[in-house]
Amino acid sequence: MPKSKRSEPLDHRKAEGIKMQQGGGSDTEVTWEDQQNINKFGRLNNRFHELEDEIKIAKETCDNLEDASNELILTDEEVVRFQIGEVFAHVQKDEVEGRIEEMKAVTSEKLENLKEEKESVLAEMAELKKILYGKFKDSINLEED
Repeated sequence: MPKSKRSEPLDHRKAEGIKMQQGGGSDTEVTWEDQQNINKFGRLNNRFHELEDEIKIAKETCDNLEDASNELILTDEEVVRFQIGEVFAHVQKDEVEGRIEEMKAVTSEKLENLKEEKESVLAEMAELKKILYGKFKDSINLEED
């Protein structure tokens, strides 16, 4: 009876069994560090897409607050209905104007922070692309379809 091979865990210091074939047919060894860079690129790419979604939502919120502010300017009433959570309350027009301005400022600041983080993520992804394409050439695809 043949002796079965025991599967051994992959040692991160010697990724001997993992190779990538380049377009020319030669093999390129994938080291533990390379795998960490590939994983990091994947995480950054996921974060990039999350940030795009969050930026879209923040822009819509800014637009909605601007619309609400404009509508408030056009109204003649001194007391207006203002939504607080799930409930509408009757609040003085001046107080609502102040609250909307505060909400616009907070949302705008959040939007700027999200844009800055997106730029940072893109810069880090570009650096990893240079490293990974430098080693693996056309045997790795880091572009989106």
